Amino acid sequence: MKIKEQKRADLDKIMESDPAAVSRNAVKRTYTGYKALCAYRRAHRCWERGLKRLALHISYRAKTRTGVDIHPAAVIGTRVFIDHGVGLVIGETTEIGNDVVLYQGVTLGGTGKDTGKRHPTLEDGVMVSAGAKVLGPVRIGAHSKIGAGSVVLKDVPPHSTVVGVPGRIVKQEGRRVNDSEMDQVKLPDPIMEEFARLNRRVYELEKQAGIHCCRYSLTTDGDNCAQE
Repeated sequence: MKIKEQKRADLDKIMESDPAAVSRNAVKRTYTGYKALCAYRRAHRCWERGLKRLALHISYRAKTRTGVDIHPAAVIGTRVFIDHGVGLVIGETTEIGNDVVLYQGVTLGGTGKDTGKRHPTLEDGVMVSAGAKVLGPVRIGAHSKIGAGSVVLKDVPPHSTVVGVPGRIVKQEGRRVNDSEMDQVKLPDPIMEEFARLNRRVYELEKQAGIHCCRYSLTTDGDNCAQE
């Protein structure tokens, strides 16, 4: 596929996915993620042709202008949307499929111990939320979601959601992730769910023992709280 066709496909993805994209011209002029991706596609073509110094120079200039660091050797598919993008890092041996969404602060990097293929592989339809880190030669299955701030160090099966540090796979009752869903808020938090469960259990035990809980307790029941 020609670079012009790849850029058009990326632009189509942005217009479909981002409600803030008011026009194609506005995206071309103001979206740093799109600008960085366009520069990457030129740099990658140079890299493939053996012009590695030129490719690295293009990549460096794009990084200084956009704050997005994409190694020209990385392999990135079409219809990719980098939202905002500042602080995003994509390593040399990273492979990214089609219809992938990446938010600001994402790192697709290595662990420092691997050789050869040392960066992640993201299959089609993956969404990686703001600040998430995917490290090492792991594979993120198609249509999976990585929650904001998560750190992923192991393979993730398709149609999964990962949250937490280290990243934990949270099953979504076998329901396939809708490709149009880009909501980073509607992701489960198993750690907070466990805290809530323990809090309810402690509340019941304190109530049975006649112990008043603190008035700042997370419990929603006020009949066992200490009076001011």
